[in-house]
Amino acid sequence: MAPVRDEFDASPPVGPRPLLDASHDAVALVSAAGRVIGWTRGAEALLGYSGAQVVGRPAADLLAMPGDPVRVARIAKRCRAGMGWSGRVAVSRRDGGPVEVGLRVSGSFHVGEDEFFLISAREERQQWTMGQSVLDGFLTRSPVGMAVMDLDLRYVWLNDTLERFGGVPREQRLGRRLSELLPGLQAETLEGVMRKVLTTGVPVTDYEYLGWSWADPHRQHAYSTSFFPLVGAGNSVTGLCYMVMDVTERWNARRLLSLVSEAGTSIGKTLDVMRTAQELADFAVPRFADFVIVDLLEPVLNVEGQGPWLPDAGPAPTRPVMRRAGMSSVRQGCPEAVARIGDKVDFVPPPHDANLLVDGEPIFISVLDPSDRLWTTEQPARAASIREFGLHSLISVPMRARDTVLGLATFARSLNPTSFQQDDVLLARELVARAALCVDNARRYTREHTAAVTLQRSLLPHALTGGTALEVASHYLPADASDGVGGDWFDVIPLSGARVGLVIGDVVGHGITAAATMGRLRTAVQTLADMDMPPDELLAHLDDLVLRLSEEQTTDQTITTFLGATCLYAVYDPVTQRCTLARAGHPPPVVVTPDGHVSFPELPAGPPLGLGGMAFEATEIELPENSVFGLYTDGLVEGTDRDIERGMSRLGHLLCSPGSDLETLCAGAVRRLVPTPQPDDVALLLARTHALGPDRVASWDVPLDPAAVGDIRAGAIRQVEAWNCQELAMTTELIVSELVTNAIRYASGPVRLRLLRDARLTCEVADGSSTAPRLRHARSTDEGGRGLFLVAQLSHRWGARYTPGGKIIWAEQEIS
Repeated sequence: MAPVRDEFDASPPVGPRPLLDASHDAVALVSAAGRVIGWTRGAEALLGYSGAQVVGRPAADLLAMPGDPVRVARIAKRCRAGMGWSGRVAVSRRDGGPVEVGLRVSGSFHVGEDEFFLISAREERQQWTMGQSVLDGFLTRSPVGMAVMDLDLRYVWLNDTLERFGGVPREQRLGRRLSELLPGLQAETLEGVMRKVLTTGVPVTDYEYLGWSWADPHRQHAYSTSFFPLVGAGNSVTGLCYMVMDVTERWNARRLLSLVSEAGTSIGKTLDVMRTAQELADFAVPRFADFVIVDLLEPVLNVEGQGPWLPDAGPAPTRPVMRRAGMSSVRQGCPEAVARIGDKVDFVPPPHDANLLVDGEPIFISVLDPSDRLWTTEQPARAASIREFGLHSLISVPMRARDTVLGLATFARSLNPTSFQQDDVLLARELVARAALCVDNARRYTREHTAAVTLQRSLLPHALTGGTALEVASHYLPADASDGVGGDWFDVIPLSGARVGLVIGDVVGHGITAAATMGRLRTAVQTLADMDMPPDELLAHLDDLVLRLSEEQTTDQTITTFLGATCLYAVYDPVTQRCTLARAGHPPPVVVTPDGHVSFPELPAGPPLGLGGMAFEATEIELPENSVFGLYTDGLVEGTDRDIERGMSRLGHLLCSPGSDLETLCAGAVRRLVPTPQPDDVALLLARTHALGPDRVASWDVPLDPAAVGDIRAGAIRQVEAWNCQELAMTTELIVSELVTNAIRYASGPVRLRLLRDARLTCEVADGSSTAPRLRHARSTDEGGRGLFLVAQLSHRWGARYTPGGKIIWAEQEIS
């Protein structure tokens, strides 16, 4: 036999060697007679001989030099004693070139009556020279478990590592199948894989499965196994080798990443604080824990408060006030819990330091001891629950996001016998961090949404009234029902002379910016309407305001640019039963007369607000008593087909419903016209007209003679008394006297007095002058200038409005 360096005369290793990867070694089975009976693909790759070329030949033919019979006999004797042999030897490649290999011969084993040796080899390179002790442990003490199976899947040989993995002694394994020995290791499935390899001859690598280790029976382990066939003569498969590695750490890391990824889609699906806390608890049970509770600080749940407890807010209180926001258990009804959802809690695990919430690290208790004084003294009810339900391991993680303390999440195990490990703390921390971010998002959204909705509600009218002139009803529906904030708006404004102003508008966009702009426009309309401006002039002033708003916002890049708005303003006079209207890019109103006739009056369109440079025109229409007059935004009539004309036709048809009260008519029209989901905000304002009959209107032409004031004043007093308003006779006398006298003295004719009895008693004096009166505060030495001051003191409100022929000074008094 060629000179070899074996374990008896091995020289010291030249340098460090990497760990051997047995899956790439050349392996052969040799009979006791020295003939090759098994040849692997690794052996074929090393020497270049196929199985058919080698199987059946003497193994000595593969040596580069003749063997030494004495040395061979000594090696065989040692291997038959079960000790094995390792060393280096020169072998011959198929191309004739010699190669030095590290050789390992296992202890002999028997299959039936025949004796065999398992020989493994790998090419030796100078830079990979390794010590004899490493080679000695290549098969028997390798960290990779290895075994050889016969065609019946019975163990023929195995190394020490595999014996340790399973915990079954080698003597009990040899000659028996895996399913007979280790049923807990998914034996039937593994044997199915082995049979497939034997049948196809195709190796299977990195096949993973879960099982239990004899050395660590309380913790589930993950294993990666590779199976490859042993090839005999004629490429026939003569057996099977498999190698096993413990990949528990790799499997745990992959499981952690998978759980974290899955948590991202399962936690935080809604912008609701309580729901998000419950989603965390539901997700972790039973994937990670058997019992989970999520407790949040009260300020986190209270959107009306000043905000959550911040880390820099000073020392934490001894018992932070929290409420149970979510919990879940593998047991029905969470019997382990000592508090229910919504209850106040003060649970902080030992050492019960409330500063844990502010700056503490997660609490990890691998083994819970309910008899510990920290439990029995501070948390007796929880200690009893721990004993009763067998809670044996716990992790508590503070919930913090964006430097804001939110609460505490606690995970416990009971039915799962495996205690939490240090790696589980990392997973718990990651799950809680994701949930905390979602809780904080929900908290911020809830607060901002509450502020936006409060703003919206404060900007829209709380109660609409058209006095005795109009019966009104409205319906508002934002595009985002959950947000509740949009740019559509409407209003009903009482005007002088029993008239009523109706306005509806649509600001471009949605959300709080559109709502804030809408509020500014609504305030501006109320102010301009209070000045008794006609509709076309009011829209012109409103257009100027929108232009100024746009200029202000374009100078601030942090504010969304305001793109404009549409508006329609109408003034209804119950005395004349006529309505004056003007619009700025808004859809025309709908009119349904008492006989059911539907029309959409043709009004000059006018440009949308914010364009500037174009005039607005007003139109006057007649509205018979009990007509339905409707103002709406385009979101109501666009529909799914985006055909506004068809939508207007449908609206008119719905408003023709006889016998319906106005509220029912309004709500029903919106419900039937608006698609789901709706693409735009919707507003509908309906008014049913009433007339102010001649019995509640009295008027007098006033001669331009101061002597006529007495007769006019007397006639007014008689009319007031006829209306059963005797308590207003004296004040009416003074108001009429002052207004008529001023008109005769300072204005031009014609002069006319009109009294209206509506919700209030109104006195109007019309003249031909366009000069408005001015309220003065006369000095004590002045002989005049107190007339309008007296009118202002005696009336509920007073003012002036211009007409095509001059102006009207009016004053209203409350009727008790």
